[in-house]
Amino acid sequence: MFRKVLVANRGEIALRVVRCLREMDISSVAVYSEIDRPALHVQMADEAICIGPAPSSESYLSGERIIEAARKTSADAIHPGYGFLSENAAFAKACGNADLKFIGPSWQAIEQMGSKTAARRLAIRAGAPVVPGTEHGIRDYEQARETALQIGYPVLLKAAAGGGGKGMRRVDSEAELLAAMRDASSEAERAFGSGEVYLEKLIERPRHIEIQVLGDEYGHLVHLGERECSIQRRHQKVIEESPSPLVLAKPELRSHIGEAALRIARAAQYSNAGTLEFLADQQGHFYFLEMNTRLQVEHPVTEWVTGIDLVRWQILIAAGERLPLKQDEIRWTGSAIECRVYAEDPENNFFPSPGQISRYGEPSGPGVRVDAGVFPGWAVPIDYDPLLAKLSVWADTRPTAIARMRRALAEYRVLGVTTNLSLFSQIFNDQLFIDGELHTAFLDEFMNRRQVSDTAPEQVTAVILAAAQAESQRSKPVPENDPAPSQWRAAGRRELLR
Repeated sequence: MFRKVLVANRGEIALRVVRCLREMDISSVAVYSEIDRPALHVQMADEAICIGPAPSSESYLSGERIIEAARKTSADAIHPGYGFLSENAAFAKACGNADLKFIGPSWQAIEQMGSKTAARRLAIRAGAPVVPGTEHGIRDYEQARETALQIGYPVLLKAAAGGGGKGMRRVDSEAELLAAMRDASSEAERAFGSGEVYLEKLIERPRHIEIQVLGDEYGHLVHLGERECSIQRRHQKVIEESPSPLVLAKPELRSHIGEAALRIARAAQYSNAGTLEFLADQQGHFYFLEMNTRLQVEHPVTEWVTGIDLVRWQILIAAGERLPLKQDEIRWTGSAIECRVYAEDPENNFFPSPGQISRYGEPSGPGVRVDAGVFPGWAVPIDYDPLLAKLSVWADTRPTAIARMRRALAEYRVLGVTTNLSLFSQIFNDQLFIDGELHTAFLDEFMNRRQVSDTAPEQVTAVILAAAQAESQRSKPVPENDPAPSQWRAAGRRELLR
C-alpha cells in the first residue's frame, strides 16, 4: 500500500481525496496556488506545498511543478482528481517515468480514449452503437459537406481533442457549414491546441446517460450502473441522478448499456475508474459518445446507490489490489440526486459570481451529503471553475429523493455571492422534472418556460414559497460557536461535511 499520496487538485475533490487517504491511514500532500493558500484542502492535508501563482497554467496544470512537489515531499503516488491533469496522457506517463504511481488508468488508455475519433473507432470495433458520423477528424470542407449530405442535417461539429462544449456547433443546413467549421476549429484550437473537428448526426432532444466502470490491473472489469446527466447548461452538467428515469421505465436498458460500456472498456484494456457516456433517444436507443478516463464530478450518486467508495477503490486498484466485485453481486438500492452548487448568476446567462462568502451553512440530516471546500470568509477566486459544492441526497424512491432535495435546498445558506440554489428549488418543483421527462435541452426550455406570463398560479406560489423559505433559513444568525476553519483543523481533523 502507498505510504504517501500527493493530491494534484484543489477544492472539494482535493478535500474528498484527502479524507479518504486519512481513513486508509495514508499520509496526504496538498498542492496549492498562491491564491489557494487558505483553502480547506490545504488545511486538512498532512502536508502542503505551493506550486505557483493563481493562473492554472502556472500551477495546477504544470505537470513539472507537481512532480517536483511529489519528489520534495517523498510521495509515492499522485491522485489527479478530475479536471486539470486528470486526463493528460503525457502527465500520467511522466509520473511513471518519475517512479510515481498515477492513480488512474494507464497513459496508453488515456491517450487512446482521449481522442474522440479514436474512441469512436474503438467502440465500432467493439460492436457498440455509435452516432453516425466521421471516424477521423476533418479539416476539409468538401469532406464535411459530403458526409453531412450522407447522414442528413442537422449535424453537429465537435472538437476531436476535448469536450465541455468547446468547439461544438450545430449545423442545420449546408449554407451554415463552412462558417461553422471555421468557428468550431478556431475555438477547438484555442481550447485544446488542436483545431481538428469531426462531424456526427445530431440526435434531437437526447438524454445524456453515462455508465460508471471500475476495473483492476488484472483485466477484471464491472459496471456500476448508469447516471442521468441530461440537465446541463452550456454542455456542462448541473443535475445528475441514479437510476435514470429512463431506466426506471425500461429496466432492461441498464444491462444493455452497461454491457456496451464494458465491451469498449475491455477493448481499451482499461483499469481503475472511468465513465462511458452515451446519448439515448426517448425510445431508449443509445449511442456511444465518449469516455472520461477519470473520476467524475457526479460520482457521489453512484456511491449512494451501490454503497461502493469509488475513491477508495481507485487507490486500492492503483496499489495493485484485485477487484473482488463480480457483476452479478452489484446491487442498486434507492434513488440518488446531485446538484452542482456554483457561484454563478442564472439570471445573467450563468455568469460567474466570484467574491467573499459572508455566511455559509449546509443542510444535514438522513440521506443528505455535501461535498464542499468553502467556508465563511472564503473568497471565491475568478481564476477557476466556480463550483462551490456538490449537494447530493438519497432516498428509497425518486419522489422521496426529490422531496428530500427540496428540503435540503431550503436549508442551504450561502451569502455574499450569487448562487444557483434558487434555480434548483424551482426545477425540483417543475412537473416535467418530477415526471422524469428529461433531455439535454431541458434547462434552456425551463428557463424560457418559467418566464411565460401565464404561468400557472400554483407554480408561481410554489416557487415564491420555496424562495421565501430559503431566504428565511439563510437569514438565521450563524451560532457564535460555529467552528472557524483553523478550529476545524485543530479539532482532531474530524469530518466537517457530510
